Amino acid sequence: MSVTARTSDWPGVRPEVVAEVVAGLSARLQKRLDGAAAKLAERPVVREGDEWRVEVDEETVLVLHAPGGVVAGEADVRCGCLLAPACVHRAAAVTLCPLAEAEAEPEPAPGPGSESGAETGTEPGAAPEPGGGTATAPTAAAAESADRPAPTPLTAVELEAVRHLHRAAAAVLAAGVSGAGAVSQAELLRAAHRARLAGLHRPAAAAVTVVTRVRAARSGAPDHRLVDLVAGLRELLGLTTALAAGAAPVVELRGTARQAYREEGGLRLYGLFAEPVLTATHAGAVSWAVDANGRLSTIAEVMPHDDAAAAAPQAVGAGNRTVRLGDAALSHREFSRAGLAVQGATRSTGGRLGAGASVRAVRAAGTAWTAEPAARLWSEPVPAQVARALAAQELPYESRPAGSDLLFLDVTLLGTAPTGPGGTPQLLARCTAGASASGSAGGPLGGPVVVLRPAHEHPDLPFRANLALLATTPGLRLRVIGRLERADRPELCLLAIGTPPDDPGPLSRPVERADRVNLGLERLQTADLAAPATASATQADPVDASTAQPTAPASGPVPYGPPVHVLARRVEQTVTTGRHALAPSEASAAADRALLRAAGLATAAELFDGLRAGAAHRQRDVFGRIVTDDHEAFATAWLTAASYTEELATALCAAAWSEEEAAGV
Repeated sequence: MSVTARTSDWPGVRPEVVAEVVAGLSARLQKRLDGAAAKLAERPVVREGDEWRVEVDEETVLVLHAPGGVVAGEADVRCGCLLAPACVHRAAAVTLCPLAEAEAEPEPAPGPGSESGAETGTEPGAAPEPGGGTATAPTAAAAESADRPAPTPLTAVELEAVRHLHRAAAAVLAAGVSGAGAVSQAELLRAAHRARLAGLHRPAAAAVTVVTRVRAARSGAPDHRLVDLVAGLRELLGLTTALAAGAAPVVELRGTARQAYREEGGLRLYGLFAEPVLTATHAGAVSWAVDANGRLSTIAEVMPHDDAAAAAPQAVGAGNRTVRLGDAALSHREFSRAGLAVQGATRSTGGRLGAGASVRAVRAAGTAWTAEPAARLWSEPVPAQVARALAAQELPYESRPAGSDLLFLDVTLLGTAPTGPGGTPQLLARCTAGASASGSAGGPLGGPVVVLRPAHEHPDLPFRANLALLATTPGLRLRVIGRLERADRPELCLLAIGTPPDDPGPLSRPVERADRVNLGLERLQTADLAAPATASATQADPVDASTAQPTAPASGPVPYGPPVHVLARRVEQTVTTGRHALAPSEASAAADRALLRAAGLATAAELFDGLRAGAAHRQRDVFGRIVTDDHEAFATAWLTAASYTEELATALCAAAWSEEEAAGV
């Protein structure tokens, strides 16, 4: 049953509170929980200070006490019905509340209510991420940290917590979004809380993320993406499988409760750009800076929001708020074009700058993107940048170096063309390997053709409008910063644009905006973009709309690559509707199997058969009756198939970005 309550109407709730309240229900009431939540979602919610009140009926009032907007304990949920506290109303209420952040900041910024970009994620539009990539990937930066505990095997308590978490995750996978109701979610949250108490912070956070995304899928939330839910389940099952098997490094699989900060002493920072942060529960802005050694850092101003309609304006407005670092008196937008001289600086492994009381910072001069130390970011060859971004996805989110998923490119806009299977018009650009490859006014040649996408689809953020305006200026040369979008063709989520080297005139910006534009915080105007230098620049690089590749040479790459979607579709269908979705007719399965083998994907064909066999497997007792299945065999088959499609997608993305592939060699 789908629940469509607006999360902005309800306070946040700690995950363990949901688990405790739902566990207190009888088996009979647990069966009624989803229906009760759907009915309660239709009731108006009234806030009075730290209390949220809901009139269940004429005689019953439900009260949620949430200081700071978060229900922190089971006793904070009170109901006036006769069955309370073991009533279905309390459980329905906590089911409707969005899950709150679990961990506090190690170095809080001055002032109340401030949240870090590292905690909420700096990817606009994404849910807070506890970790990414496969469960066994080592972290080089973490290995260098002297204050982390030495790797040790799991204790009996930890091992049992891992197994509990794995069983709960497998049950959610087998049920699918359509069958993973409030009781299944609460069981996964209970297992997550048990894992957190055992010191297994990374898998516990991954489980909370899965529940958040399942809720978004069931409610039809606009920010729900099936690919994110698939990635979350793959991450969680991969972690629990690796931990139960004793895979090294155990310390990385456990994770940490909070980020460790190192003393950096004096830092000279040069602002690069700023972007909005917008999630289901938080909004704000994050600024990116580069130091003299070329290392990237972030400073965030992200706070909870309780009104979804006002969240996007809050994120854009955060760009005008003062940077919380020392005595710096400049906004995030100003810092994106200026600099800071910092004393007593501290920085996390992920590049977040600490804002402790001992930190001192004053405004300093910035630098152009075409000057050092910023210019070296664009000197790295495109394939090397893509390889770095793809490798970063294999690391836990909190351990990824800041900006590891960012690409720094020089491009020439080509205009729009229908691309992909749907034929949707998208903005295309040709990029080069680096600034050193720049050519004449017509732009550099030979690089891959890239699909430029908005970094966030929310209509109240300037991304989409700015890309629509850029699409009207084919031939325009730009220096850009974007976030890699993994696909079987080059795609980039555009974050900021600037003036390319040896071309001082493409951006006619006011003096206060220097040579760059933050596409998520500022709106372009037609007068801001100068016309291309020559008409030949517009016409020299025509694009074949059917392949999103240059028309010459004619023997370009295959439009959509190998049929990886055959296996990936089954992986996604399982997450949506559960294991019974893998029971198509034998004729349909044989056709899919033949298609994979004909494309040379013999391993994919075997995994396809293994996934179907795992879904069909049912244990029976001595009388032939089906017994309760722990879904272990099925979860293993699904995880293997999901990991394979993940690795293959990464390889196809790297190939698509290579210069040889883009040129059709």
